[in-house]
Amino acid sequence: MKRDINIFEFPLNLGLTKKDHEVEPGVRKLPDWLKKFDFHKRISPHRVFRLEAPKYAMSFDEESGVRNADKIIEYAKQQAELLLQNYDKNVFNIILGGDCSILIGNAVALRKIGNFGLFYLDGHTDFIPPHLSETGGAAGMDLAIVSGIGHNKLTDINGLKPYFQEDNIFCCGNAETDDEEYVNQIINSQIHYFDLENLRKNGFRKTAEDFLKIITEKQLDGFFIHLDADILKDEIMAAVDSRTEDGIDYHNLHEILTPLVESPKCFGIEMTILDPDYDKEGVYTRPFADNLIQIIKNKED
Repeated sequence: MKRDINIFEFPLNLGLTKKDHEVEPGVRKLPDWLKKFDFHKRISPHRVFRLEAPKYAMSFDEESGVRNADKIIEYAKQQAELLLQNYDKNVFNIILGGDCSILIGNAVALRKIGNFGLFYLDGHTDFIPPHLSETGGAAGMDLAIVSGIGHNKLTDINGLKPYFQEDNIFCCGNAETDDEEYVNQIINSQIHYFDLENLRKNGFRKTAEDFLKIITEKQLDGFFIHLDADILKDEIMAAVDSRTEDGIDYHNLHEILTPLVESPKCFGIEMTILDPDYDKEGVYTRPFADNLIQIIKNKED
């Protein structure tokens, strides 16, 4: 059955710590930037929703150990409300960030709907507690937060902790494997973890199909895809906050995403971290938009 598409714009950048040369992280410009490449027009959504984000700050919250925690929590609640007000199981949702902390609000909404899985495609695991974070940025801890790790004010919004069960999560593509303490956090969890090397060994399409088997076997209500642009090789995607040299290419991305977006159980996909300030000519954004449109629209054909 053909599904309509809704686009949600969540241009939040409070989860990132700004670099010395920045006034603020440029990821909040992503939805408007994608419009310049006709992303919205070519997707042809049924409806477009937008939730304006608070003004950028770098306030450190001593209670949680996370920067801007209170503003991120309030925004997450508003996100969840907007998603729930417009929820339709027959609609595929494209959610445009912003930084990775938008996952929190999306996760709260999904937990209210039911029991969902998460397919997490990212060049980093983002699975660390606040005390291991060098920056205190929620965008580097978002997978941990939605799994229930961290202070309750972030992990237990509306008493819904955890938003995703660890054994219903696939985390794929981490290219930063040198820091043993960092990697051990996820190795010692119940998350199905495929660093970049093991993702290649297991196979991109097979990894997606293995995840879909779990969704079916556990009779979950559905699943959600997180796509951080920094999972792509630096040569094809350098417009990100935290660059890594190695990564996947667009052929790999098609392989892994196609079976997921084709599934009627897929609630949708969020796209994060692509920073227009690092791509003034659209050298990286244009192929990113083209490939995502092709992947998503193929689902509709």
